[in-house]
Amino acid sequence: MKKKAKIKMNTTTEIEPLATRVALHPFLAGMNRTQLALLTDCAMATHFKKGETILREGEFANRFYLIESGKVVLESRDDFDEATVIETIGPGDLLGWSWMFPPYVTARAIEPTTALFFYGTILREYCEKDHSLGYELFKRMSAVMMKRLQAARKQMRCLHPQVALVNRRSNRLLSIRQRT
Repeated sequence: MKKKAKIKMNTTTEIEPLATRVALHPFLAGMNRTQLALLTDCAMATHFKKGETILREGEFANRFYLIESGKVVLESRDDFDEATVIETIGPGDLLGWSWMFPPYVTARAIEPTTALFFYGTILREYCEKDHSLGYELFKRMSAVMMKRLQAARKQMRCLHPQVALVNRRSNRLLSIRQRT
């Protein structure tokens, strides 16, 4: 009677081909093969250490990332150089839509992070040639932008509750005036 050997796989060291990683990322779900091939053409796998700054607020925007594992904090600095956390993102999320619409916020890995890196300058050229690719990316990035704007708004309310109270009172007064 033969004994079956137990094989233990370490999935963290096993690397999928880049084309597979691009095709399987949730942000790109529903894109056709041609679009995925174009995206793969300007993609590169990358890794960030805990504490490493990925993007810095105000710097030139020419790239974006699709997070595969780990966590990244998005921060913005105020007039007093204090960092305000806008949101924490992780696997399946997009980082750096500023290659399409500036400016960047600061993004810092808060744990080891793997991501797919895309050259925005090359991708912009592809989007100019293939408008369906540009449209698909625009739709997806617009949804992310709205989510991030809402997160920033929520964070501002938490940091400045008196402003939120004044806004609520102003909105109530406006709705009363509109009814009369």
